[in-house]
Amino acid sequence: MKKIFLLLSSLFFLNLGFTQINDDYVKQIKVYQKNYIKTHEVVLKKNHKYFNFFPINQAYLITCIFQKIIDTVGFNMTTSANTLKYFFKYGRLDFILLGKEYVLFVYQSRELKQVEKYKNYLFVPFTDATTGDDSYGSGRYLEFSIKDIQNNKLELDFNKAYNPYCAYSPNYKCPIPPKENRLNLEVEAGEMNFGKGH
Repeated sequence: MKKIFLLLSSLFFLNLGFTQINDDYVKQIKVYQKNYIKTHEVVLKKNHKYFNFFPINQAYLITCIFQKIIDTVGFNMTTSANTLKYFFKYGRLDFILLGKEYVLFVYQSRELKQVEKYKNYLFVPFTDATTGDDSYGSGRYLEFSIKDIQNNKLELDFNKAYNPYCAYSPNYKCPIPPKENRLNLEVEAGEMNFGKGH
């Protein structure tokens, strides 16, 4: 625990470096959002007006400490269609966001783990104090690959937090974030609830 505290302390000063917004970073996120909208318009057949984002804020680009969890049992995660999807808990993320310490857990789908293309896919569903108001009522997602974890650290960018497809159509069965992944703060970054906008 002392080691984690020392690592978090070092990350606090590292993440302070992101308080000044970098123009290149803003451009990068704008390109990401443009591509996101283009893809979702095709898949969901929705107009671009449905897709809104919080203002880009580089303070939500953070470095986390990753701790691997050996889970050979797994568990069922409830979906928006009241069905179940099976996941393994893959790891724990400790990080400092806006000056306070938080934890999120990382999951790996049993189903996708069997597919060559997605075998390294990892998933961080979460809710926060904007959920159900400025952001989608069943939470948002972050995703990355096992290869993105380097030296027990992982970079998370909440500016890339996105809504599951079930936010736009009842035809999808989207996992609902477990209670352990509720953040007790307003994450004003990433995709907003449809119909919302700044």
